[in-house]
Amino acid sequence: MARTEYYDDPNAPEPNSLVVAASAVVTDDEGRILLQRRRDNDLWALPGGGMEMGDSLPGTAVREVREETGLDVEITGLVGTYTDPRHVIAYGDGEVRRQFNICFTARVVGGSLAISEESTELRFVRPEELSGLPVHHTQRLRIQHYLDHRPSPYLG
Repeated sequence: MARTEYYDDPNAPEPNSLVVAASAVVTDDEGRILLQRRRDNDLWALPGGGMEMGDSLPGTAVREVREETGLDVEITGLVGTYTDPRHVIAYGDGEVRRQFNICFTARVVGGSLAISEESTELRFVRPEELSGLPVHHTQRLRIQHYLDHRPSPYLG
């Protein structure tokens, strides 16, 4: 299903849903960040997705990382909250969402990298490689907040 992300775009469609979601900055021993190339929009992104009724927010991040990458992770911290109403995501099925995202930090505790139906590629990326990858502004912001080693989580 196609996905189009809008940011501060007066031509963006009006949202018809609000989704609580979680994502994770998963790093390896070399400090590289795990990214997936999304099948629905061909952009690189942190693993993450919508919360289900039986999930906690940290549990959502753990589940989504496992589903999207094959890796088992444990949550180690909080990057921030991301609720900017200027960010709208439209799907091919007619859903147009605002997404409330909590972004965590995590470390790998098991599993092995495996591409899911949601991605076309997975890889750990060095911070200096990020500028050369197609990454949506909202994802880049989360990654930058992580790289800034902020003393407290971003609240936005």
